[in-house]
Amino acid sequence: VGKTVVTTALWSYGHHYVQQEQWGVFKPMQSGTAVEPGDRQHYCTTLPLSQTPEEICPLSFAAPLAPPMAALLEERDIDLAPVWHTYQQLQQRFDRLLVEGIGGLGSPITWEWTVADLAAAWRLPIVLVATVRLGAIAQIVANVALARQYKLELRGLILNCVTPCSDADIQQWTPPHFLSQLTQVPVLGVLPYGSHSPPALAAIVAEWPLELLWR
Repeated sequence: VGKTVVTTALWSYGHHYVQQEQWGVFKPMQSGTAVEPGDRQHYCTTLPLSQTPEEICPLSFAAPLAPPMAALLEERDIDLAPVWHTYQQLQQRFDRLLVEGIGGLGSPITWEWTVADLAAAWRLPIVLVATVRLGAIAQIVANVALARQYKLELRGLILNCVTPCSDADIQQWTPPHFLSQLTQVPVLGVLPYGSHSPPALAAIVAEWPLELLWR
């Protein structure tokens, strides 16, 4: 759905517009590196982060599967203790730490925990990222319901165009005003389709009502 691009955009905003603060990026784990380089490599090559690759993403698996299944193929166990330790260290080091999720809130990260379990245990305020496409509304509503079930602090929705989208497409597939009314969650912005440089992404994010995000 573009969580990595949205995280890149938010970090770029902080880097270019909030220079008195130090911002970091953290992804607890990733899978699918046998198919593509992965989010950790994207952050390392795209952003001037003052973090090691392992600090950006401590756990990585080759198969493009949910982490428990990918780890099983490698005969590895998923231990969240060092992941939590890395998160705590980064949280102390940076003024703001952006944590990218792993799939949707219902996606499993261990045999017992989902992303929602992790967000609840770590008390992370969250933003849902959704793709602008037909059928997205149902997925958004389902994730909002799961967030409320876990009593997560849901601060907003961000819509991402992973394919070329006209204004009419956005209004027909994921109309922001309707989504806000339906879910009672504000739509913070829409990220347009295209390969945008970090400064361009920062400029887009600067137009969003970020006071809702950083409250």
